[in-house]
Amino acid sequence: MPEIQLGAHTIRSHGVAVARFHMHDWLILVLLIVIEVVLNVIEPFHRFVGEDMLTDLRYPLQDNTVPFWAVPLIAVVLPFSVISVYYFIRRDVYDLHHAILGLLFSVLITGVITDAIKDAVGRPRPDFFWRCFPDGRGFFHNVTRDVLCTGDKDVVKEGHKSFPSGHTSWSFAGLGFLALYLSGKIRVFDQRGHVAKLCIVFLPLLVAALVGVSRVDDYWHHWQDVFGGAIIGLTVASFCYLQFFPPPYDPDGWGPHAYFQMLADSRNVVQNSAGMNNLSVRQAELENVYVDQQGTSMEISRSNTRDTTRTLES
Repeated sequence: MPEIQLGAHTIRSHGVAVARFHMHDWLILVLLIVIEVVLNVIEPFHRFVGEDMLTDLRYPLQDNTVPFWAVPLIAVVLPFSVISVYYFIRRDVYDLHHAILGLLFSVLITGVITDAIKDAVGRPRPDFFWRCFPDGRGFFHNVTRDVLCTGDKDVVKEGHKSFPSGHTSWSFAGLGFLALYLSGKIRVFDQRGHVAKLCIVFLPLLVAALVGVSRVDDYWHHWQDVFGGAIIGLTVASFCYLQFFPPPYDPDGWGPHAYFQMLADSRNVVQNSAGMNNLSVRQAELENVYVDQQGTSMEISRSNTRDTTRTLES
């Protein structure tokens, strides 16, 4: 489908109208933020951890290679920066708005799903022993032999949130959306065999994978937690992207659905207006013909009358 003139639909000219049309979507985003906050406040399920189960949970407690505050920078700010750069090149508010909306939906839906599963499963982290017993001395229930943690409550609470990995799911949600976005913009699947384009698309996925690997290296997650988080993030990112954009392999994969819908509506308006103009011109022509016919008939009748009068007089 052909493109229209660049810069015809900017934030200043159409931004308010586009955002107002998707007002309900933005309200749902606010609701997702509230749900995400609640899921992080409530207490997760404390799974039974017996004395003989601590063998695989004695990994050292250490700091994060990728801190918590860095995850939004990687999953949201980095893709947002790329999307903004593309807007300043093309000046298309439809692409900017829908890409940002899809990105935020991707990370927030992923966050809600991840934290809901975390709270419901309550799987202990690999470093759970040192979270539960910071001094290294274990205390257990006399009958069930369940752990009786003596560590800080917040640290122990966080120790029951191993599956799935939030760092990994958020990273794959945001950077997975970015990979799909880039694949459509640079037309990776144009069948011209430019493998260098694939390297550009795989780069965000590599960064997300390294974030997941760091979670295992830091002993904050088991490998299954990272794998599950990656699957959740990529799946949600794919659904959210396809909600606003055609598939990357589509010939129109470079633009959002709303852009092409706007083009189709514009063509319909032009065609309808042209049809109305043609109809009005035809009506005017018919009226002129009708007037001419009336004038001709009147002249004929007048001439007939004059001729008759002369005949009678003679």
